[in-house]
Amino acid sequence: MTLQQVLDAIRSASSEQTRNTLMKHGAVNIYGAKVADLKIILKKIKNDQALAMQLYDTGIYDAQYLAGLMADGAKMTAQQLEHWVKTSDSHGIAEYTVPWVTAEHPEGWKLALQWIDAGNEKIATSGWNTLGGIVSMKEDAALDLPMLEKLLKRVEKDIHKAPNRVRYTMNGFVIGVGTYVGALEQKAVETARKIGTVSVDMNGTACKVPGAEDYIKASRNRPGGVKKKKTIKC
Repeated sequence: MTLQQVLDAIRSASSEQTRNTLMKHGAVNIYGAKVADLKIILKKIKNDQALAMQLYDTGIYDAQYLAGLMADGAKMTAQQLEHWVKTSDSHGIAEYTVPWVTAEHPEGWKLALQWIDAGNEKIATSGWNTLGGIVSMKEDAALDLPMLEKLLKRVEKDIHKAPNRVRYTMNGFVIGVGTYVGALEQKAVETARKIGTVSVDMNGTACKVPGAEDYIKASRNRPGGVKKKKTIKC
């Protein structure tokens, strides 16, 4: 499929109701296609890396979301990832699409550590969610456990004074470490207890900030235990 054919397919699958719902969650420049419909389009395209780059550069929310599902992050350059993070203008793209591909990249960890220090709120959220994605995918032996401990301490110290969406993704990072890194489960639970309730403006939606300690405990105790993910794309 060509770029225009994909955009036409997205537009055809869109509805005003979905568009309004996504806009309430911070999406901008959007057609209004459901994720399920984007995945149907994805099956027709399969793995077209060049097309994924073109879709992202349209700046259209739905196209960027689809680009994240389609692209192989390991095949992207660090420059492409930097471009994606710097041009993401919706929470859904910054917090999910960009981390999906960055977590797959060999330099994803390094990039994420740089991004969490960014003065830009959306870039910082991409960094924290990339770190959370990496810990959910990589075996513990391949993770920098001392750095993860330092990052937990940083969250404990900074979360309540961090920008709004950064607070949300910091809390998610604590959940990710506690859920997927067995050696740091207790450290993450201790961090969750110390930070307590995390207040985030959810823009009038019904979404809530998950309690990190309860979420970790529920995840660790589910039937079959915790298994590392193959991908964080959804």
